[in-house]
Amino acid sequence: MKARDWLGVVPFVGMLGGIPFVNRVEPYVLGMPFVLFWIVLWVVLISVVMAILNKIDPATKEEESSS
Repeated sequence: MKARDWLGVVPFVGMLGGIPFVNRVEPYVLGMPFVLFWIVLWVVLISVVMAILNKIDPATKEEESSS
């Protein structure tokens, strides 16, 4: 597996694998219980990771150069 393949696993591990470790109400972050903040944070981070993967994906570069 290449590095970009592992980058796609990071959101899965962060979102689902981290829940048992952050499953608590306090502290409140931005007015949300910590577990809710964790989920919202990963929704944003997943978008960032997908943008990075799109940027480094060789198939995307091939499509851009052929058009």
